[in-house]
Amino acid sequence: MRILDQAHLDYESQFYEADDGALDGISVANKIGEDPNEVFKTLVCRGHSGGFKVFVIPVAAELDLKKAARAAGEKSVAMIPQKELLPNTGYVHGGCSPIGMKKAYPTFIDKAAEAQTRIYVSGGRIGAQVGLDPRTLAEFVGAPFCPLTR
Repeated sequence: MRILDQAHLDYESQFYEADDGALDGISVANKIGEDPNEVFKTLVCRGHSGGFKVFVIPVAAELDLKKAARAAGEKSVAMIPQKELLPNTGYVHGGCSPIGMKKAYPTFIDKAAEAQTRIYVSGGRIGAQVGLDPRTLAEFVGAPFCPLTR
């Protein structure tokens, strides 16, 4: 949120109680009172070339690794082990945001976001979500819209 404020971008913040730690995405959508089609999760993969790639997809969807690899121009991609998330992104599992990672990894947003006027992504920690125009997010993180889900 601090990064969005510094960039003077329009967003809204939503907070929820995460009593038992990280929740699944649909539970987060329900806790903030938003349609699960408007709430997106951030997944980090390693490409065949060894570099990290970030994929932003609807919480109820599953990442199609072949589509993700094609979008990223890789032979293949695989989810990184959870223990690698914090040291490489600065975020914990359940609080990973496409905004403000330690490095600007190539990022891709599922084409389903284009149909929405506002999508919610993690605000950088468990219990916080930010809602913003998907086109604003895409421009800010330099992400194209691509088919990424099954």
